[in-house]
Amino acid sequence: MRTLILYVVTLFFLISCDFKPSNKDKTVTTETNKNKILFIVSNQHTYGNTNINTSNHFAEIVLAYDVFIKEGYHIDFVSPDGGAIPIGYLNTSDSIQKKYIYDSGFMDKLKNTSKPITIKPEDYKAVYYGGGGAAMFGVPENKAIQNISRSVYANNGVVSAICHGTAGLVNLTTADGNYLYKDKRVNGFPDLFENKDAAYYKTFPFSIEEIVKERGGNFMYSEKGWDGFYQVDGRLITGQDPTTASILAEKIVATLKEL
Repeated sequence: MRTLILYVVTLFFLISCDFKPSNKDKTVTTETNKNKILFIVSNQHTYGNTNINTSNHFAEIVLAYDVFIKEGYHIDFVSPDGGAIPIGYLNTSDSIQKKYIYDSGFMDKLKNTSKPITIKPEDYKAVYYGGGGAAMFGVPENKAIQNISRSVYANNGVVSAICHGTAGLVNLTTADGNYLYKDKRVNGFPDLFENKDAAYYKTFPFSIEEIVKERGGNFMYSEKGWDGFYQVDGRLITGQDPTTASILAEKIVATLKEL
């Protein structure tokens, strides 16, 4: 009897080790990948080489994040250097922001963002460039991040950005060498609301509005501002300021459902 039991246990172990996922299992994995969105954020702590502090805009991250999570999407974060990112512009009177400030799992994601080299573009259906002054530095010139976004877009995915996050799009080209936003409606934080005489602005490597126009984009914006203004042009989706974060996320979700 003991010999028979030993035989059965051994046979079960060998079968288990030789188990290969069925096509059904592979399909489930593929479908899971289709529900992943990549947030692109910056490691920059100061405006240029000054000692003026800057950061990623917390509301522009969490308000969109909250919408995506409720819709069943998995969110990853990537930054030029990986690791921790600075956050700012917090409003603890906002219930959603307050919820995530005290969410240790979420905050751990911001402390441990991925490096671009570890990202597989084919795993994602959309990229979302967060804003804040930090977005002007490190991200726009990062070739690896550009390649990720280019690949996602080429694979029928969505490229999106909010506020100063649109800076991440200015150098982004498609396979034919044209700028991704050429002849498209695109939005971001406009010069109208920048203080060009301020020390912070003088550190900016470029004007988002001016460079988008120079390179063939149709830069659109609301002169009123802070009114939820956004633009959807196919799979390019952009918003003007923090008031568009949740709206932008909803538009991204709606677009993905149509693809």
